[in-house]
Amino acid sequence: MGRIAGRFRRRETRATAKAFVTALLSSLPSKNCWTLSEQAGDATPDRMQHLLARASWDDDGVRDDLRGFVAERLGTAGAVIGKPESIVIDATEVDSCVEIFRLLLQ
Repeated sequence: MGRIAGRFRRRETRATAKAFVTALLSSLPSKNCWTLSEQAGDATPDRMQHLLARASWDDDGVRDDLRGFVAERLGTAGAVIGKPESIVIDATEVDSCVEIFRLLLQ
């Protein structure tokens, strides 16, 4: 989280973002604001919905930081994050993506 922490103006928003990503990386069978909120210990999805809809944070900066982080790990300076619709990601690749997010949270 240290790499992207500065992209969130308020510490509460930063804490919610960490809880959100941590819940996304969990083994929940279904992931929506309700289930992610429950995983994070919240009684309602209000905090997660606020993060996604109204909170002030630099989403472009987080994207750029994530791209840089992935490029460092993959060794490609001009890496582009994305997936054409015609490509199917298998379980091994999903596990790799999850591990990248876990490392980013450290």
